[in-house]
Amino acid sequence: MDTFTYDLVVTNGICVTAVDVASYDIAIKDEKIVLLAPSGSLATANAKRIIDAEGGYVTPGGVDCHVHLQEPAMFGKGTSSDTYETGTRSAIAGGCTTIIGFAPQQRSEPSLLRALAETHERARDNSYCDYGFHLLMGNPSEQALAELVSLRDEEGVTSLKIYMTYAALQLRDDQILSVLLKARREHILTMIHAENGDILNWLTDQLEARDLVAPKYHSHSRPPVLEAEATNRAIALSSLIANTPILLVHVSDPGATLRIRQAQTNGQPIYAETCPQYLFLTRDDLDKPGFEGAKCVCSPPPRDKESQEVIWTGLRNGTFAVLSSDHCPFNYDDAESGKKTCITHEHPVGQFRHIPNGIPGIETRLPLVFSSRRLPLTKFVEVSSTNPAKLYGLYPRKGSLIAGVSDADIVIWYPESKRPNIVLTNEMLHHATDYTPYEGREICNWPRYTILRGRVVWDRDNGGVLGDKTFGEFLRRGTSSLNQLWETVDEQGEFDVANL
Repeated sequence: MDTFTYDLVVTNGICVTAVDVASYDIAIKDEKIVLLAPSGSLATANAKRIIDAEGGYVTPGGVDCHVHLQEPAMFGKGTSSDTYETGTRSAIAGGCTTIIGFAPQQRSEPSLLRALAETHERARDNSYCDYGFHLLMGNPSEQALAELVSLRDEEGVTSLKIYMTYAALQLRDDQILSVLLKARREHILTMIHAENGDILNWLTDQLEARDLVAPKYHSHSRPPVLEAEATNRAIALSSLIANTPILLVHVSDPGATLRIRQAQTNGQPIYAETCPQYLFLTRDDLDKPGFEGAKCVCSPPPRDKESQEVIWTGLRNGTFAVLSSDHCPFNYDDAESGKKTCITHEHPVGQFRHIPNGIPGIETRLPLVFSSRRLPLTKFVEVSSTNPAKLYGLYPRKGSLIAGVSDADIVIWYPESKRPNIVLTNEMLHHATDYTPYEGREICNWPRYTILRGRVVWDRDNGGVLGDKTFGEFLRRGTSSLNQLWETVDEQGEFDVANL
């Protein structure tokens, strides 16, 4: 018979939520937080294990809602270097207890449900952390749109992503309108990758005609106006469908940021996400010697220092609801399926058009931003954990420290007296990728412990990764609860073309 009152107690910590910073002890039982008590009061509680936080900050587990793992090749030769096993192992080592990945529907595939089933097979019993899925819609067929109801009610998937660029995925405006209309009716949140694909292709052709193909020209092919124009168009299309909610992903550009802020000020349900690459990298990182700049090729590309400041401001003032990693990893020194697949005898520094597009970042997202000290602690928790959970139908189970309600997903950081001084190297990370774009950066703190549903899965000082790849559970998600999103939409009424 189990005579312990609690499975785990965290004592002497400074708890940080999206709204408060206060000293509490946390008691955990049966995978849930069951009690918040005055600091130190549970130091001698009847528990299987007691962790003394020693005055360190205690935050909800990170929720990374934009993660690409083990996806089929859709853009040429490149394939993901991380499986669900290695990617989620890396996640818990960086304080992330929940991810939302993608179930990609190929353009030739009429069904969303088949794409989802195939993704389940890849992830099942292969995840160190809890996980959910977005549907990546490449073919908005009648069948696919009809399946949104089953996706929500039977599968617990309440979001999808569409693209305004990439030949394999780009939807035309009329297709986007059809998706938004159906998503509005079924309370499915639509994520949009906003870059003008037609202009991108034209500019790429122009650059190649002048033999300007090195990695640095990736950013020349995607100037800020491409993102700003597509962002404005996405917001306009959303307004046409009776202001249906959308989320603009991985925003990098001040012009796009300004347009999003204007729409929000006007009361439109427009949400936005940004990523660490737009806070810590610039276009200069693409202009390293030889092919080295390919390590930082992602889309949209990093901008300049002035743009970084705009993005930081957008995080602080609420323009960006969430901070995600957009972890999309490819090995660098790999000519078979990685970044170097584009190197040929004729092009010894590759061709930017064919560089596998994306960078790793699932493990470094929280430590980089926490260490920057550029966000208030409550805002850090809000954008990296609480808002993602709310936006994607996981709150308050995830993203919070509410007794009797929240899963015991907790990150314990080092106290100031014991904080490590870390120079970031790829060797210290737990992904399956052979580089990090943040090599050599100084980090002033790192998750000391990561706790998933009451189980210590990461102990940096005593064994590192302690979890196993079968512990992570698939999360059936509800509809978004951020700002009562769908309640507000329902009050505005149904789209009616006759009223335009």
